Amino acid sequence: MLRSYIKTAFRFLLKNKTYSFINIFGLAAGTLCCLYILLYVQHQYSYDKHHKNAKDIYRITTAMVLTGDKHTMATASPPIAPAIKHDFAEVVEFTRVIPTLGISKFLLAYKEKSFYEQDVVYVDSTFFDVFAYHFTNGVASNALTLPYSIVLQKPVSDKLFGHEDPIGKLMSIDGGYGKHDFKVTGVVDESLGKTHIHANMFITMNSGGVGDYVIRNTMWAGNNFASSYIKLRPDASAAALEQKLPAFLQKYGAQQLKAIGMQKQLHLQPVTDIHTTTGYEIESSKTVSPSFLFILLMIAVLIQVIACINFMNLSTARASKRAKEVGVRKVIGAERKDLIRQFLSESMVLSLTGVIIALPLLLLALPYLNQITNADIHLSFFSDYRLWVLLAALVLVTGLVAGSYPAFYLSAFQAMKVIKGNFTSHVSAAGIRRSLVVFQFVLSIVLITGIIVIYSQLNYIKNKDVGFDKNQKLIFSFYTEETINKMPALKNDLLQLSGVNAVSQSDNYLGQFVGRDHGVYLAGGNMATATDVQNMLTDEFFANANGIKIINGRDFRQTDSGKVLINETLCKRLGLKPEKALGTRLYTQYGSDPLSFVEVAGVMKDFNYNSLRDDVRPFMLEFDNDKSHLNNMIVSANSNNYKDLLGKMEAVWHKNFTALPFEYKFLDAEVQKQYETETTLSQIINSFTLMAILISCLGLFGLAAFSAEQRNKEIGIRKVLGASVPNLAALLSKDFLKLVGIAFLIATPISVWAMGKWLEAFAYKVNLSWWMFALAGLLAMLIALFTVSFQAIKAAVANPVRSLKAE
Repeated sequence: MLRSYIKTAFRFLLKNKTYSFINIFGLAAGTLCCLYILLYVQHQYSYDKHHKNAKDIYRITTAMVLTGDKHTMATASPPIAPAIKHDFAEVVEFTRVIPTLGISKFLLAYKEKSFYEQDVVYVDSTFFDVFAYHFTNGVASNALTLPYSIVLQKPVSDKLFGHEDPIGKLMSIDGGYGKHDFKVTGVVDESLGKTHIHANMFITMNSGGVGDYVIRNTMWAGNNFASSYIKLRPDASAAALEQKLPAFLQKYGAQQLKAIGMQKQLHLQPVTDIHTTTGYEIESSKTVSPSFLFILLMIAVLIQVIACINFMNLSTARASKRAKEVGVRKVIGAERKDLIRQFLSESMVLSLTGVIIALPLLLLALPYLNQITNADIHLSFFSDYRLWVLLAALVLVTGLVAGSYPAFYLSAFQAMKVIKGNFTSHVSAAGIRRSLVVFQFVLSIVLITGIIVIYSQLNYIKNKDVGFDKNQKLIFSFYTEETINKMPALKNDLLQLSGVNAVSQSDNYLGQFVGRDHGVYLAGGNMATATDVQNMLTDEFFANANGIKIINGRDFRQTDSGKVLINETLCKRLGLKPEKALGTRLYTQYGSDPLSFVEVAGVMKDFNYNSLRDDVRPFMLEFDNDKSHLNNMIVSANSNNYKDLLGKMEAVWHKNFTALPFEYKFLDAEVQKQYETETTLSQIINSFTLMAILISCLGLFGLAAFSAEQRNKEIGIRKVLGASVPNLAALLSKDFLKLVGIAFLIATPISVWAMGKWLEAFAYKVNLSWWMFALAGLLAMLIALFTVSFQAIKAAVANPVRSLKAE
C-alpha cells in the first residue's frame, strides 16, 4: 500500500511540474536555512560539554557593589579558588586561568624561527585535571608540574617546530614579563570539542611573570582578574556549596572588604553555560546571547513555516484538479483514512525530496553561511548521528505540517458530487488560504522591519559623535621590552612625515576594554566611600592625538608627574564643579600599600571610551612620566592619500625595526568591532529574510497563476467588452495587495514591540519612527505587486478567443 501511495505521489508531481517545482524548491530553500541555523545553534550550545564530568565543573563568579556601582564579574580574586578547595571536602580540584594582563602578543622563538603569537595564559598545574583536551604530543598528567613548562595548541606547535617532535624542546618567549626559555611538555588540539577558554599557549603558574604574582597574592576584595574553576564530587550539590560561600568570604576577607567599602558575593556558574551567557565583565572569550540564538531559531522556524504554507495553499487551491480522483477512489472503496495517508505520503515525499536537495546545497553554501555568521561549522557535523535524527525529524515535522490540512481537506470531498462535476471550492478553504498568505507576509514585514531598524542602529553607532575623534587614527602595538624601548625613536621619525599631526603613547587605546580601575576619594574621605574609576596611563599628547576636549584646566605637560585628567561624570560623582576641580587631590589606597594621591590638571568633556551599550562611567587619564608601560602608539593623521602615507610609515618602521613585520590597526575599525554581534545579526537577518521573501513570492506566484487560470473566461469576456490590460492586471492584483495591507496592519505592532525590546540593550539608540514601518510595508507591497503582476499581465495579454472558444 505504501508503495502505491509513493508511486501515485511521484506521478502527480511529474504531471504538475510547475506546482512541484515551487513546492520542492521552497521546501529545499527553507530546509537549507533551517538546517544551518539548527546546526549553528547546536554548535553554540556544545561548548564545554566534552569535558569529563562537565556537569560537575563550575566557574566562580563575583557580584560586587563598590560605592554604589554594581559589577557582575566572570572572575574572582586569586586566593579564592585554592581556599575553597582547602575548606570544602566536596571540591575535588580547582584551577585558575590568568590572562597576560595588558600584554596581547609575545615573541616566540626556536632556532632561526620567530613570530608573534597571542592568547597566552598562565594556568595552575591542575588545569588538565579539570579540563579535557586531546594531546597530540605528550600526556596530560604532570604536563604543567615543573616551572617554565608550556603546552601549545597544535597550530602554534606546527608553526614553530614544523614536523619535529616538540616534546622536551626549549623555546623562548619574549614579552612584557621579560625573555625566558620554556620547555614544551605537550601539544593539544580541540578535536574533543569547543571550549570557552580561548588560548594558544598554556604556561604553568610557577613561571614568573603574572603567574608568580597570582601565587603570592593575598587580596580577597580586589584583584578580581582570575578566571577560577572548581570541580565537585558527582554527589555534591553546587547550590548547597554556594550557600556556604558568604560565611567563607567573611572568614577570609571581611577586613579587606570593610576597608574599601565593598560588598561582595561569590556564585557558581556551570561551565557548560558560560559560552551562552552574557552580562559578565572580564570574560575570557566572546560569548553569545541566548536571545540572539532564540531569534535565530525563530527565523529558522518561520522560514520553514513559510515553505509549508506554500505547500498547503497550492494544494488546497488545486483541489479541483484532484476532486474526481478522490471521488473515484471513494467509489471503489477507499476510506477517508486511506486518502489521508495518500496525501500525507505525497507531502512526505516532497519534504524528503526538499531535504535531499537541501543537503548538497548546504555543503556548497557552508563557506558563505559561516562567513555571515562568523562561525566555524565543519562537515564533521555530518558524521554525528544527531544530525540524521534532526534530518528525520525535519522531514517528518515538515511533511505533517505541510500536508495535514490538504490531506484532511481533500479527503473530505463527497464522492458523487465531484464525479458529477459539482465540485466547488469551499469558502472556508479560500479563507484559510488568504489567512496563510497574510501570515506569510506578516513574518516577511517583521523581518524587513528588523533589517531597517538594525541597519539604522548600526549606522547611528557608526556616525554618532562619541566625544573623541576616531577617524584617521592608526594604532601600533609593541610587545617586548626591546621594541618598547625603540618607540621614542619611531615616534620622532613619524612626526617628521607630512600628514602626521600627532603621535601619542598609552597603555591602551579608546574603544577597548579598560582593565585598570581603582577607588578614589577627596580629602577627609576613605576607601569605604571611594568612587570606582576606570583609568588609562598616557603621555602628554594623548588628549590632543585623540581629539578629546578639555573643558576646564589644561592638558598634561612633560613634567606632570602625578597629574590626572578626569571626565565630567567623575567630577559630578565627586561633588566637584569643573571650574573648581583643578588642583584637587584624589586619594587612593590599595590593600596594605601606602596612601597615595594624584592631582587634577583638567576636566575632559565626557566621551564614550567604551561601547554605546553603556552609559559613560567615571574615567581618568593618568600621566605616566616613565612611559615603560605605554606599549601602544596612536598616530593622528590627515591625508587624502593613505597608500602613500602608509608607504612612508612602513619605511620609517623598517628603519627602526628591521626584522619586525609592519602591523597597524585603524582606530575607527577597532571601535566598530565592539558591535560584532549586532553586525552578525544584521547579516543573518538580511540573508535569511531574502530567503523568506523568495519562498513567500514563490507561493504567491503559484496562487496568482491559479487565480488567473480560474478566472480565465472572465478575463476573456472583460477583454472582449473593452477592458484594458492595466485594468485587468489591477483586477487580478488587488485581492493579493489587500492581503498584504492586512499583513502590514498586523505586523506593525509586533515589529514595534520586538525592535523596542532589542534596542533596550543600548544606552544610546535610534528612536523608532513611523517611516521605518511604512518603508517595510511599502517594500512588502512592491514585492507582492511585482510577483503577482507577472501572472496578471500574462493573463491580461492572452488572446481571449482561446479562453472563450469552448463556450
